[in-house]
Amino acid sequence: MVENRATTSSTARRSTDGRRTRPRALILPQTLSVQHLAELTDQNPIDVIKQLMRNGIMASMNQIIDYQVATLVTNAFGIRTTLAEPAASSSVAVAEIVPEDEADLSPRPPVVTILGHVDHGKTALLDAIRQTKVADQEVGGITQHIGAYQVEYNGQPVTFLDTPGHEAFTAIRARGSRATDIAILVVAADDGIMPQTVEAIDHAKAAGVPIVVAINKMDLPGADPERVKRQLSERELLVEDWGGEVISVELSARTGEGLTDLLENILVVAEIAELKANPDKSASGVVIESKLDRKRGPSATLLVQDGTLRVGDYIVAGNSFGRVRAIADDQGKPMKTVSPGTPAEIMGFGTLPEAGDHVKVVPNDRTARDAADAQGKLRSAQQAQARALTLEEVVNQIDAGDVKELNLVLKADVQGSVEAVRQALENLTAEQAKIRVLHAGSGAVTESDVLLASASEAIVIGFTTGSETSAERLANRMGVEIRHYDIIYHLTDDMQQALNGMLDPVFTDVIVGRAEIREIFPSRRGIAIAGCRVTEGRLVRSGSVRVLRDGNILEDSVIASLRHFRDEVNEITNGQDCGVIIQGYNDFQEGDILEVFRQERGRR
Repeated sequence: MVENRATTSSTARRSTDGRRTRPRALILPQTLSVQHLAELTDQNPIDVIKQLMRNGIMASMNQIIDYQVATLVTNAFGIRTTLAEPAASSSVAVAEIVPEDEADLSPRPPVVTILGHVDHGKTALLDAIRQTKVADQEVGGITQHIGAYQVEYNGQPVTFLDTPGHEAFTAIRARGSRATDIAILVVAADDGIMPQTVEAIDHAKAAGVPIVVAINKMDLPGADPERVKRQLSERELLVEDWGGEVISVELSARTGEGLTDLLENILVVAEIAELKANPDKSASGVVIESKLDRKRGPSATLLVQDGTLRVGDYIVAGNSFGRVRAIADDQGKPMKTVSPGTPAEIMGFGTLPEAGDHVKVVPNDRTARDAADAQGKLRSAQQAQARALTLEEVVNQIDAGDVKELNLVLKADVQGSVEAVRQALENLTAEQAKIRVLHAGSGAVTESDVLLASASEAIVIGFTTGSETSAERLANRMGVEIRHYDIIYHLTDDMQQALNGMLDPVFTDVIVGRAEIREIFPSRRGIAIAGCRVTEGRLVRSGSVRVLRDGNILEDSVIASLRHFRDEVNEITNGQDCGVIIQGYNDFQEGDILEVFRQERGRR
């Protein structure tokens, strides 16, 4: 657990040779008291309380606050912080200051998430495991879907999280929660690795969880498991058959062949991880999903990670709180208690919590209400002060010795470019840090890329490709920097300088507006006129513009002419139609996107 010591101050220090150095980040636990925060930051407790009040949070000296609230105080004092990492062998978030006594810990069920390409049998595998469970316990029974369920195999329970995909898996992690102990990667034996499979691999690797490969559809004539294993080796997943350490199981979700082997191997991985928790304390956990039932009101699927949850407990999850009125298992059967590693549906919240919210049992209604109110104000303050993790900040962290890796999510226009750019980046070296490409793929930057970057404190790189509008909006909301490059040596120069801590000023693109091309009109001079509808922001005559098709950049130029009906105008705003001529470019197609941008001077 966390060792609560600090050796930093809020001011820069000088090293023994007289050079000015930046302070290392102060490591804070997930929760701590206001008094403890004052001691760690070497501040007067009254000043800490005043800073909390300025952010709308009323707190006493002994009140427990979480890491996010604590950062509001440390930021005001100019102290950089980092969240203490939980132990690698446990999915339990750091939520206690006092270390657990080993004698109080008991084994808990492993928590498993199934990831993979949408057509490779993920749902069929989940259904097959679920039917096995129903057949064992209630022949002909109907299993209620609550986003998670348990299977008992050889007398040992295994918890499965039924998430829509790796985006949901990473979205929970992006909110600071680690709910999964083992990731099952499903790959179809007749189809091999697909782009979504690669994304799932990279998301699981970034989460740092063990991967078990399930090679599905072995009953089909075209099944070729050796090809799958070769493709896995190309993604640095070497299965045991090929001399590696990654467990792989050949199975068929349709026939049931290999399902018992999969469950046995899950238990082997869990035994190696030595997953334990203390069942005799107040419960804590994470929200998997929530829904509003017209008859029963708000309900949430919780995964209890530590302690035991009981009917009648007061609980807080993000800015939602309540008292547990009823608990049901994954078949809808009433329960009175929920032990560690077990999912359950909980009724009693006043409002819907969000997936990924930390759940904590508190002593009474007043404490629950105050904690939820503080979390709500914290979220409002964070949204108002949203600030991206920029490359400049990463450079400062590298220079201070706080990070040893520059995490990147890389997207390029075509797969050939992806591999070339990835190799060029990974060949860059520096004494104090190295580059780690968490995920690389072709096409536009997507919401999935932004989620992965947010969860892993990474920068998103788009090489000769654009970003989906929804991805840019999510990046702005989550504080993720997306950087676009068209020339390889500009990219490698920036990354090398980032590793060396010597980034120079640079101009960055700021999106002014977007328009969709709906019709193309030829002119007498052979110059194409794009008939457009402005969908966001505004278009500006003589403004810098890029043409995008399917997220890929086709042209960088300027707007030579901007017309509204027959009139030449200086700008066109959102929702209006216009005719656009782009200097030196005529190859428009209906559905292309025009993206107008300006450049702002800043730091790389």
